[in-house]
Amino acid sequence: MQEHSDSDESFFERVRTVVAQIPAGRVTTYGDIAAHLGRRGAARIVGWALKDAVGGDLPCHRVVNRNGVLTGRRHFETPYVMEERLRSEGVTFVAEDQVDLDAHRWRPGEAE
Repeated sequence: MQEHSDSDESFFERVRTVVAQIPAGRVTTYGDIAAHLGRRGAARIVGWALKDAVGGDLPCHRVVNRNGVLTGRRHFETPYVMEERLRSEGVTFVAEDQVDLDAHRWRPGEAE
């Protein structure tokens, strides 16, 4: 089991705060969140921060990889939940597990 420092814990909280702000029908990337929080290159840590939050109130389904692929889907109740939630919000796909990032991307800090 990996140990997390206090700085990781506060980073995890900051990640969750950003994810809570993602508007319905929009997606952002792990890297966009990391860059917004001043930790460019920490996309993987953003993923770790969200892993335990899946299934709660946070809209974790709105976070995809840099290509729009639903890499976090295996952490949901079923492999299809993430896609179903995004489609129900009107997010369109360019491939079976890849959202249309150009049409739906939201960058933290930008107005809706």
